[in-house]
Amino acid sequence: MNARAQLSEANNEAVLALKGVRQAFGDVQVVRGLSFSLARGAIGCLLGPSGCGKTTVLRCIAGLEPLRSGEIRLEGALVSAAGLLVAPERRGVGMVFQDYALFPHLSVADNIAFGLRDLPRAARSRRVAECIGTVGLADLARKYPHELSGGQQQRVALARAIAPRPQLLLLDEPFSNLDVDLRERLSQETRDLIKRLGITAVLVTHDQHEAFAVADEIGIMHEGEIQQWDNPYNLYHKPANRFIADFVGQGVFLPGTVLSARQVSIELGTLKGEIPLACSPGCAACGKGCQVDVLLRPDDVIHDDRSKLRAEVMQKAFRGAEILYTLRLDSGHKVLALVPSHHNHALGERIGIRLDVDHVVTFPPHADAVTADSTNGPSAEARS
Repeated sequence: MNARAQLSEANNEAVLALKGVRQAFGDVQVVRGLSFSLARGAIGCLLGPSGCGKTTVLRCIAGLEPLRSGEIRLEGALVSAAGLLVAPERRGVGMVFQDYALFPHLSVADNIAFGLRDLPRAARSRRVAECIGTVGLADLARKYPHELSGGQQQRVALARAIAPRPQLLLLDEPFSNLDVDLRERLSQETRDLIKRLGITAVLVTHDQHEAFAVADEIGIMHEGEIQQWDNPYNLYHKPANRFIADFVGQGVFLPGTVLSARQVSIELGTLKGEIPLACSPGCAACGKGCQVDVLLRPDDVIHDDRSKLRAEVMQKAFRGAEILYTLRLDSGHKVLALVPSHHNHALGERIGIRLDVDHVVTFPPHADAVTADSTNGPSAEARS
């Protein structure tokens, strides 16, 4: 093997690996046999509703919680297992907390320098200056946390976390205290910085927009388990189960009938594409005549005045460039449509629609599915 091949193989090794991790508080199982790994330079995310166990997983990775069973490895070294807990300061892990956890009596520079006490003074000063410059706060080095905005405090917390050059960066809801516009800007800035520095990172959040903006790979958590570990595109377009279809993005389910291995009929027409799931627990594979629920996303429903298909506007949510319409079909079922906002229709108006679907996502029939719709998840996060 030549040097380039050896380097490539080394770069693809897992920096972080969890295998069968379980954690409980008393008799309550919080994390249930969770496994995933991250290659060098990858940004992973644990995304899920409040109480699903994602913050507990992050604390286990950091060494702040012991394991009931399973193991955690960093750079191949075992750092957590039943009866084994390597101290947080010996793990080479940086962490950004939800409340930033800055020392109020220390300046920006001294907060960043806090984890560099083992360095000689000159080297410490150079590293602090480098990190302050990296996050764009060079003019605020002597300021104190109470003199900074929320966004500036978040940057200081990030600079402090990366200052010791950690092998892994953990981010626990780092943008949750910021307003929407600042949250979007800083999430992209944080991703760009992590990628530029080549750091491996794990983000924990309940906000799917944050997760999609920052992460390369996302694990959807529910009741202490990862339901699907995948890239953002597949989580949205190819959800592995109904919980993920509901939690990620928005959408509705319409009843359908399987016509063939690649066709399903719903009241809006015939959809073509692979039928990925069995129509019921006892069915090995969907066959002709099987009843299924078909997932339709708002971007699958297109506004088209020339279409003979009509639907009544029941609700509308203005989103600036777009309007999210809730439309009632003649059957009484509802669909969502994301339409450019210059198509501004009144409640009760009947508008033309058509489908633009290049793949089909089906699930076993569910009694409450025909009017189901999902939101962006919880608006607040408790300790999970």
